[in-house]
Amino acid sequence: MREEFGDAGGRWRGGGRPYGRGGHAGGRGGPRGGHRPRGRGGPSWEHTGRPGHEEHSGRGPRTGLADQLRSLEGAQYGRYKSLVGRWELPGGGTLELVRAQSDPYAPPARVAVHVPGRLAGLPGELWNTATRRRALASYLVRQAARELRGEKALRVDAGGQEVLERSSCTVSGDDGAVTLRLGVALPGHGRRIDGYEAERLLCQVLPRAAEAALRHEALDAREVRRFVETVEDSVALREALPGLGLVAFVADGAVLPRRSGVDDRPAAGAGVVPFASPEKLRVRVELPHAGAVTGMGVPEGVNLVVGGGFHGKSTLLRALETGIWDHVPGDGRELVVSRHETVKLRAEDGRRVERVDVHAFVDHLPDGSDTADFSTENASGSTSQAAALCEAVEVGARVLLIDEDTAATNLMIRDARMQALVAKDREPLTPLVDTIRSLHRDHGVSTVLVMGGSGDYLEVADRVVMMDAYRPFDVTARAHEIAAVPTGRHAEAESFPGVVPRVPDPASLDAQVRGRSRIRARGEDVLSFGDHEVDLRAVEQIADPRQVTGIGLALELMVRRGFLDGRRTLAEALDLLDEVLAEGATGPLLTVRDEDFAVPRRFETAAAVNRVRGLRMLR
Repeated sequence: MREEFGDAGGRWRGGGRPYGRGGHAGGRGGPRGGHRPRGRGGPSWEHTGRPGHEEHSGRGPRTGLADQLRSLEGAQYGRYKSLVGRWELPGGGTLELVRAQSDPYAPPARVAVHVPGRLAGLPGELWNTATRRRALASYLVRQAARELRGEKALRVDAGGQEVLERSSCTVSGDDGAVTLRLGVALPGHGRRIDGYEAERLLCQVLPRAAEAALRHEALDAREVRRFVETVEDSVALREALPGLGLVAFVADGAVLPRRSGVDDRPAAGAGVVPFASPEKLRVRVELPHAGAVTGMGVPEGVNLVVGGGFHGKSTLLRALETGIWDHVPGDGRELVVSRHETVKLRAEDGRRVERVDVHAFVDHLPDGSDTADFSTENASGSTSQAAALCEAVEVGARVLLIDEDTAATNLMIRDARMQALVAKDREPLTPLVDTIRSLHRDHGVSTVLVMGGSGDYLEVADRVVMMDAYRPFDVTARAHEIAAVPTGRHAEAESFPGVVPRVPDPASLDAQVRGRSRIRARGEDVLSFGDHEVDLRAVEQIADPRQVTGIGLALELMVRRGFLDGRRTLAEALDLLDEVLAEGATGPLLTVRDEDFAVPRRFETAAAVNRVRGLRMLR
């Protein structure tokens, strides 16, 4: 089976660079048959014994990569494939050419540098848990990206402000060995091999970067430890939330605003207001490394965030939305965390919906459609948001975030005057305000809503926080006083009845296109999966383009391993996926394809499934 993977238009941050489509490194080619002067300093793969072979004998790593590359100067570009396999590093460790380019304009080759634990020398306390390994790998790959900055042919996925589990760097839990994976645009003179430039990249530049970035003796030990401890504190805080009866926590002193819509680093300057918790909501938590920290605890139940425009309501919600991920030191949101089962919802005009029970919100449609088994090729804002809510709860969401700016107004509210004008038997929609308390009371699903335009939610809110000039105030008591004055509005539902689990047809989730497995990410917005272009623009908790690739790999893994078998529900299949990924998330996904990816949550994977336009549900 042939496979086609890749990314187009991806956003790269933190030292990474976007993949180009060409393999030409440009401007470095020497005369064919001659010798180029070797670079100064740094390790190099020189001839250390027997010469390299055209095909790997299977008896261990080969030697003499530098000699082999020089001998290929001017050869047909396809001869790079003869180098696939492992090559020895004289000082220890190996370089592996996992996949070579077929021509200069194909996606970059895949290369892995393996550094054994005895050479990496990383202290065991930095990698003796899964959380520490993830944090350490994130730190190391960022160092490698800095070392390789300026080398356009070497593409390292270092990531941005989030500390995600990535395929680009992994640390072994057995001995602290490090593997760095990257893309390499193998150099050429047109369609001929530029052997001397390839030798410089693979035998000088890359080993020198590995020496500086992947070995403990070359690193700032205090900085490494701070990075790992910051992530460990974030994880500990998130895990403590259920026991404290909280769905989220925002630390005092946190910096929530970002520099711009395209720059996720913390805002800076005199106008930035650090977060300060209202006294009534202040919680004190003891963390493994930071010790006692205080901040605003967001309790379980129905939480309302109100305030005037431009006072910080959506900024706070955005911080909670990204609180499912850990952040790098200095981000400002290191101790802003949300429960792992938190899902952001929004309206999404035009999306496809496949057999979702939305009758709690949509009923007695004029065309007689069965909303307990509802499908459409072109959902409205209200039906799309109703479906998204039911789909999220179906796969285990326990906290829902909604911002009125991106919500369907007619699904959120229907005030007394509109009730008087349009009789209920002529209105198919039941607003969320009438089922939101049942969501928590009967199903354990809490909500955080940003609401600046409807006072009807004051009546159903357990607590109300008002943002005023970027500072939060607990105004719950005043809100309840106001809500005690009757408006004439009456509830249109008594409860939320729950959701009906659905069974996907695995045949409708086929990634094959003309015998090739096609999974390709286009930024954070689109996943090409088989014949389908999956629109993910409304899945706002995707933090990185590489997570889109990860979603595609996770979906393919579920199909390949039979987790989606036509009998299991989507939630049951995701449970099996979670079990496999919990044992070491990058490993199983790498069996699908060696590619740059970040491991996704079940909720973003489920969202992608629900947005495949060819999806069939067997019920």
